[in-house]
Amino acid sequence: MAERRKASPATSGPTVRRRRPFASLRHRDIVEALARDGYVDAAALATVLGVTGETVRKDLIRLESHGLLRRTHGGAVPVHSLSYEPDVAQRTEFSAEKARIAEQALTHLPHAGVVLLDAGSTVGALVDLIPDDRNLTVFTNTLTVAVALAARPGLVVHTLGGRVRGATLAEVDAWALRSLGELTVDVAFLGANGVSLERGLTTPDPSEAAIKRLMVERASRRVLLADRSKFGHASTCTFAEVDDMDVLVTDHGLDAAVAAAIEVRGVEVEQA
Repeated sequence: MAERRKASPATSGPTVRRRRPFASLRHRDIVEALARDGYVDAAALATVLGVTGETVRKDLIRLESHGLLRRTHGGAVPVHSLSYEPDVAQRTEFSAEKARIAEQALTHLPHAGVVLLDAGSTVGALVDLIPDDRNLTVFTNTLTVAVALAARPGLVVHTLGGRVRGATLAEVDAWALRSLGELTVDVAFLGANGVSLERGLTTPDPSEAAIKRLMVERASRRVLLADRSKFGHASTCTFAEVDDMDVLVTDHGLDAAVAAAIEVRGVEVEQA
């Protein structure tokens, strides 16, 4: 009679390790996986580390607060992943901070005049707060912003035209640049993927960088909206220097030394 063999463990899917009860061990494993693979999936991490999904979520939040990774929808990428750009549906991180930043940025919105609204989730949070009693002409290269504001009383809304990028729904390239080059704007509200004292304000896509660069040039006053996760790293394309901004509106989590270094460059820093 043939000897019955034990079934081999499944070779497909994540390898289950012994449970990692200590945060320091889990954090080391996560950072090593990021360095090796360039991405970690939260659900797979929970299986591999033998912990709950909520534990992994808290681990990723802690590692992100220390600047060791950048959380995405369902996982994380390294902070040095320069070309990474979340699409519109994924831009939900730091939502509470973005809401406070938007409320503070509203104090820089004039009661009358011409304003320019850039693409970005934090600028999008500001759009939701714009009151109906402002006599404003609004220019934007973002379709979602134009749709949100088009029916507001007192607002005249223009888009720049041009090719629409799927990742951000922003209009870019020659038509948008030509329209933007003819404008004179009182206040521009801008976003950035990365903010670095050495590299300036950065974004992954060259076509969006060109639009942002011209937005900076055409505005009399420039207000940057950026939560603390944007600081200390750089993306692929620089579109402005930090001291090109007049005001930085950020959250209270921004490191005090970084805030002070930005203020030394003549930028007003407001932490909401």
